[in-house]
Amino acid sequence: MLFRKLMQAALLSVAAVQTAALAIGSSPNLVIKPYKREALQDIVTWDAQSLFVRGERVYFFSGEFHPFRLPVPSLWLDVFQKIKALGYNGVSFYVDWALLEGKPGVFNASGVFDFEPFFDAASTAGIYLLARPGPYINAEVSGGGFPGWLQRLPALLRTRDPLYEHATDNYAANIGAIIAKAQITNGGPVILVQPENEYTGATSSVPEFPDAEYFAYVENQLRSAGIVVPFISNDASPKGYFAPGPPAQPAAVDIYGYDGYPLGFDCANPQTWPDNALPTYYGALHLNQSSSTPNSIVEFQGGSFDPWGGLGFAQCLELLSPEFERVFYKNDFSQGVHIFNIYMTYGGTNWGNLGHPGGYTSYDYGAVIAEDRDVAREKYSEMKLEANFIQASPAFLTAIAQNNSNANGSYTGNSALAVTVLLGNVTNFFVIRHAAYNSLANTEYTITLPTSQGNITIPQLGGTLSLYGRDSKFHVTDYDVGGINLLYSTAEIFTWKQYGNKRVLVVYGGPGEEHELAISGGGQATVTEGSGVQIGDKNHATIINYNVSSERAVVELDCGLTVYLLDRGSAYDYWVVDLPNDPVSGNQTNQTYFPSTPIVKAGYLLRTVEVAEGCIHLTGDLNSTTDIEVISGAPAQTTELTFNGASLPFKQNTSTGVVTATATYTDCPPFTLPDLSTIGWNVLDSLPEIQAGYDDSLWTTADLTYSNNTIRNLTTPVSLYASDYGYNTGSLLYRGHFTATGSETTFYLATQGGSAFGHSVWLNSTFVGSFYGGDKYLSWNDTYTLPSKLTAGQDYVFTILIDNMGLDEDWTVGSETMKNPRGVLDYSLSGENSKSDISWKLTGNLHGEDYEDKTRGPLNEGGLYAERQGYHLPGAPTAETSSSGTCAAGPVDGLSAAGVNFYTTTFELDMPVGYDIPLSFAFANVTKPANTTGGVPAYRCQIYVNGWQFGKYVHNIGPQDVSHSILLILLMLMPLLADIYLFRNQSFPVPEGIFDYHGSNYVAVSLWSLEAGGASVSDLSLVAGAVIQSGYGSVGLAPMTGWERRAGAY
Repeated sequence: MLFRKLMQAALLSVAAVQTAALAIGSSPNLVIKPYKREALQDIVTWDAQSLFVRGERVYFFSGEFHPFRLPVPSLWLDVFQKIKALGYNGVSFYVDWALLEGKPGVFNASGVFDFEPFFDAASTAGIYLLARPGPYINAEVSGGGFPGWLQRLPALLRTRDPLYEHATDNYAANIGAIIAKAQITNGGPVILVQPENEYTGATSSVPEFPDAEYFAYVENQLRSAGIVVPFISNDASPKGYFAPGPPAQPAAVDIYGYDGYPLGFDCANPQTWPDNALPTYYGALHLNQSSSTPNSIVEFQGGSFDPWGGLGFAQCLELLSPEFERVFYKNDFSQGVHIFNIYMTYGGTNWGNLGHPGGYTSYDYGAVIAEDRDVAREKYSEMKLEANFIQASPAFLTAIAQNNSNANGSYTGNSALAVTVLLGNVTNFFVIRHAAYNSLANTEYTITLPTSQGNITIPQLGGTLSLYGRDSKFHVTDYDVGGINLLYSTAEIFTWKQYGNKRVLVVYGGPGEEHELAISGGGQATVTEGSGVQIGDKNHATIINYNVSSERAVVELDCGLTVYLLDRGSAYDYWVVDLPNDPVSGNQTNQTYFPSTPIVKAGYLLRTVEVAEGCIHLTGDLNSTTDIEVISGAPAQTTELTFNGASLPFKQNTSTGVVTATATYTDCPPFTLPDLSTIGWNVLDSLPEIQAGYDDSLWTTADLTYSNNTIRNLTTPVSLYASDYGYNTGSLLYRGHFTATGSETTFYLATQGGSAFGHSVWLNSTFVGSFYGGDKYLSWNDTYTLPSKLTAGQDYVFTILIDNMGLDEDWTVGSETMKNPRGVLDYSLSGENSKSDISWKLTGNLHGEDYEDKTRGPLNEGGLYAERQGYHLPGAPTAETSSSGTCAAGPVDGLSAAGVNFYTTTFELDMPVGYDIPLSFAFANVTKPANTTGGVPAYRCQIYVNGWQFGKYVHNIGPQDVSHSILLILLMLMPLLADIYLFRNQSFPVPEGIFDYHGSNYVAVSLWSLEAGGASVSDLSLVAGAVIQSGYGSVGLAPMTGWERRAGAY
């Protein structure tokens, strides 16, 4: 025991001399350093510790959200409000170049691609923005954000190659001007801009890497467009590239940042936390690389992508759990990270072919906000606790992270525990975790902490503290609560507020834990609610010790402080949403107003809070009847309390000022969803190309005897790379004409379409064979036996259908992987003299880069006949086409041979007003093989809703489907649970605004059977998710341009 105390004293002494904390109001750096000119602006500045906005220190606590993955602008505010409600004050967003310049030189940022509504929504919610326009973004999007036409650019991408740099000029000028207009200097929400993205790794073909000349070019493009806010970088790992140092590097950004994904993307093993995966080196490395700027993590892991054939995002959610957030994020905070962005916070959907081939339609990511915008995940609530603590702790911004090389055993004398420390002028922060961060042990401990009253061993009133496995906590000393000194607390702080001469502090602990806090000069303490609280007094400090339980305890002290003692689960129900502030700061967090913001217990979601003229106005969402309690910040004589505009009967405690009421969840009126198995569908053949007499004269002739694609040399007489002809997205079709010699017996074919792609081949109208696909196959070659002897002198045609799964990303500079071609790579026909004996035509989406549908952008539709005709668009005359018929169950009826059918139906929705009810399509995956080979039936589907492609399903690969056997059981026993199961288990959510919830909806489904015996969808249902009574208001429709006869369609 003596040794332990001596060791603790020594460590405390060392820590005291290490710290050199800064004053909260210390002068910021006013100059944007890389540019030899006057300061570009003085609104957003920084020093070594943090950002400043208008001279006030700001912790930029941000979540990643991509507007292009939610193409309903009227829902962007919904997501922003849910992020703001977390306690975040920032959002980072990528811009996908491929969606904005589908044709070289033609930039289109209108409709759902218009950024002004996005910026307006951010300002309304009180969110600062970090803009990340690339031009390369990665982001699990097709081509990493590069438009497909770059495949034929004979230049080395992401380098100083003038051809590449000039190819980016039009995009950079246009998007730069859009972002510049939205900067805070112009009254907008943008305070940071990131040039390039994860420019961190290169092949040996780029010897100048990291190339300051190239990086400066990207920076100057944006500065020339009017960007004046600071530039921030994001090394994929902390390499120090282009850091301002000291010493400053050439082409240095203003603020150096880096990324971290410490658990990787192994969702198949969600309980595995590998040894030594916790990055404890960030703080020391930052001091070596960029000590002049805040420690900035521009992407830290908030979830994981999931590949074709993966196990689904439910497992990613389990891997990147609330426990992950507690251990890994607090580890980041303990190293002085003061700019922090979590990737992703809302993932959204890879609609309309925008995703890369390594992922499927859902981009849920296991993020805190689900793809359907639900916020019921526990990790959402955990992040609310952590972010609110950071925002309520201005001293954290100037506390200095200490060297943590001696963290194990420090302050506790228990080598099984590690304590990392940030020391301030007054307030100190201590983060405790297990030394083996992935330990599952429950470890008891006491801790000796330095305070203004000297070293104190805690708990003082007896008992022990405890740390459960895969957990981490903040302990604080000399923490300011509106002028009252919290001498120490082992319970974690959610927030505190000051209103008049009253202060309210909310703390919490994990279930079954013991915690203790002490208040200097607290005076007499009275337990006014709850039990299990022990009160003591030592050296004029009031000590509160409590055992955590689901029963709330409240302690009032003579000094004017009220302490709420909660368990973590109860703390999840509390909210702090900034009040509207002054005309300058708008709804942004402002420390002048922050201490008086109400603390509200409100259940599922609180969106906005406003206190005006004695009234409290709340908006929020309910999933059940909820007790409302305003525990701080209510007017002394509150005259009205409203929730979603309706006045609520309330009571106000005349002593404490606490306001209580009940917000009643009104049962949702009944609504009806169509039964897709009986609704009736029009069906048409979407592969007329295999019928005798089909005319392909309007198709593109493959006549290029060269390709500018620099990654693969041609092995065919003419290029058959789709992008060489402007076809960059969706299904691809080839027709190869030849005159038979009569000796042909086999056909060799090599194709490439990216992970999980497939192809099918016909000779005239006879099916030859298919490649069914697999997640590990990016390309495929096979030799097919022709079905019968060919007649010499007779003309024949091969028809090849290829599923293009998107273009590969280009993460490693010099790899040129984005240029991996799509389409036919090679072929040979036995019995022919040369490959030139076959002449080729090809098509993809109608008119390629001169794409027809400017509303939904350049990627939304592919090359299927129905797509080229625009039959996926509302109002299409599918019932009138010559090849159409009708069937009751649509794709469930299926087709009897290899080919493609296109099913369309129209139905009305009349969903209840005032409720957020997400709708989703769900495929059931039959476990019993139904094909002739004994394997899983091979078929592929696309789902279009009012013209928007919102689902791409590969039945034999998955994972975006549900277990048919489980579904049948639930349907028999608990139909409501069956709907929820369908919705949550990798279904295809389609948001309101794409669906018209109060009108007519046009739905189309393509079904491609890759098997000779045909295929039918085992089950396709439209199901509802959780029914949330919402105060958000009405949702406007995305643009719904309908069908018109397309000139030149074939």
